[in-house]
Amino acid sequence: MELRERGWSIAAAAREVGVSRTAGHNWSRGYKTYRGGVVVGFVAPLERLAVREISERFLSEDERIQIGDSLRAGKSMRTVARELGRSPSTIAREVARNSTGRDRYRPFEAHRHAVARRGRNHVPRIDSEDRLFAEVDELLQQRWSPEQISLHLRAKYPTDATMHLSTESIYQAVYRPGSPLSRPTRLAPHKPSPLRTGRQHRRAQQGTDRRRPRFEQPMLTIHDRPFDPADRSELGHWEGDLIIGKEQGSAIGTLVERQTRTSRLLHLPLRDADALHDALVARMSDLPAELLKSITWDQGTEMARHLRVKESLGVPVYFCDSHSPWQRGSNENMNGLLRDYFPKGTDLSIYSAGHLRAVEDELNARPRKVLQGRSPAAVLPTLIASPHVPGVATMT
Repeated sequence: MELRERGWSIAAAAREVGVSRTAGHNWSRGYKTYRGGVVVGFVAPLERLAVREISERFLSEDERIQIGDSLRAGKSMRTVARELGRSPSTIAREVARNSTGRDRYRPFEAHRHAVARRGRNHVPRIDSEDRLFAEVDELLQQRWSPEQISLHLRAKYPTDATMHLSTESIYQAVYRPGSPLSRPTRLAPHKPSPLRTGRQHRRAQQGTDRRRPRFEQPMLTIHDRPFDPADRSELGHWEGDLIIGKEQGSAIGTLVERQTRTSRLLHLPLRDADALHDALVARMSDLPAELLKSITWDQGTEMARHLRVKESLGVPVYFCDSHSPWQRGSNENMNGLLRDYFPKGTDLSIYSAGHLRAVEDELNARPRKVLQGRSPAAVLPTLIASPHVPGVATMT
């Protein structure tokens, strides 16, 4: 709360005090509690009025603490006002409002009362107008969107302002914990909410220009790479990712060389950043400099040690944009081929490093149309010997 008062975001404040981002967002938005798979309660979010930055013309918690300390020290209200740079009447009203006497002023309790008084005890119109509630509920059950409902109400009741409701007000009414509006519809009972998304709570939004980097360490994005994503004329640039096993508990690292489509698989005893770093170093350090110039990876947490990878292998690590798998098109295609060997929903930890090498060799021996019928295993030695072989080095 102290960091939030200074203007920090929830995610940044959570990271600073050493809790997970999920915990920070739970404190920010509140969360449901479950027992036996059934919702049994709701933990309210942090009081936003208590953590948001307010105008300097209002007393802060630090000023209230100073008032309490000064009054206990026997100072007059005029002296306290002069020390704080406030009007004596401001201090007098503060003490009178939040105590029964000079010796009974409690700064923290006074601050909580002040926060509560700043809150708006506003009853939403949809709660006070039964006819409005009934009409909105009926249209939501017909799976109308809040925007359509808002426009419809204005057109149907052009002169009755009590029957008008903004789109945002309808969303707030649906997302409110325990809202009677948030229930499945008759013709779409599989959706928990009448909204087309089926969502029961608001999804966090943040402008692109305000998004924080995925990792605390400075990271290079695909836009920092010195060549266009469609340019495959230079040998030695690799794309990587993970394929995930049963219940997210196991993984295999996958790498593809962009020009020749040569594949390499990484055996991962654990699905974490340290295991990936060790596997990358063990599997890729045998490559000559002309075959290892960069690695482009998805923004997964498994690559949190990207600076160590860069230092160990001597190559930069670039990251794709979020939700942009096409920026690693060769790797995505190879991951699809690998599902023939490692189906979804299987435990990937049962496969040994030797088994992965055998799959890798089989994939690299297949002829590829993009390589004019040759295999990656046949093309790669040719390119190493002569990187300007016509019809290969310029492939896209």
